[in-house]
Parts: sequence; structure tokens; C-alpha cells
Amino acid sequence: MFSHIMIGTNDLDKAKTFYDQLLSTLEVRPAKVDGYRIFYFTKTGVFSVTKPINGEPATCANGGTIGFAANSPEQVDKWHAAGVAAGGTPIENPPGIREGAGNKLYLAYLRDPDGNKICAMHRMPS
Repeated sequence: MFSHIMIGTNDLDKAKTFYDQLLSTLEVRPAKVDGYRIFYFTKTGVFSVTKPINGEPATCANGGTIGFAANSPEQVDKWHAAGVAAGGTPIENPPGIREGAGNKLYLAYLRDPDGNKICAMHRMPS
């Protein structure tokens, strides 16, 4: 459904360091750099971080969440640990199973260094 997701940053180098470490746990290669943007290319889409083109400060979305697919609960845990080690802030409940609407998900949530809310999710078998 999505071709790409782009979020803002006020410090591109810090964002690249954070997301390179975080996304490597999901087997994503380090970002390609394009002056004021970084891109992570995968078979399922593109995740990008940019300094705002209009020159205004980047802000995070209130109520927005970017979710990254994980292959296992262990991969979610590695993602969360790497994010905290790289400067992310743990939020909500610790990584674990959440159930609702007939779904069983293994989730972990962080705020990146710019305050964006991000999540790693693994769909558990029913």
C-alpha cells in the first residue's frame, strides 16, 4: 500500500547513526545519503529521514506511529535494545505480547532522538 514513509530530523548524522543501528536488527542495510536526506531501501518499501526542505525545524507527529515489521519476538527485542543503545527512549509497556480483535502481536515502542514514535511488530500465530 505504501511506497515510502518520510519523517523529519534536526540532526541528520544523529538520525543516520540511530536508524542504521536500529534497522540493522531487521536486516536492513545502512542508509544511502542524499545531502539532506537518508534512505533505507527494502523489497517492501522505502523509509527516509530528512531535514525539512523549507528550513523550519522538524517536529514529530502527535498521535503518529511508524511500524516496522519483524520476523520474530526475538527480533523485536533486538530492535528495541538497539534503539535504546543508540539513543532512543522506551515508551509505553515493555516489549511483549498485546492481544485484541482476535490478533496476537509482539510489540515494542520507542521515540527516536527527534521524538518520532516508532514500533517493531511481529504477528504471532493465532
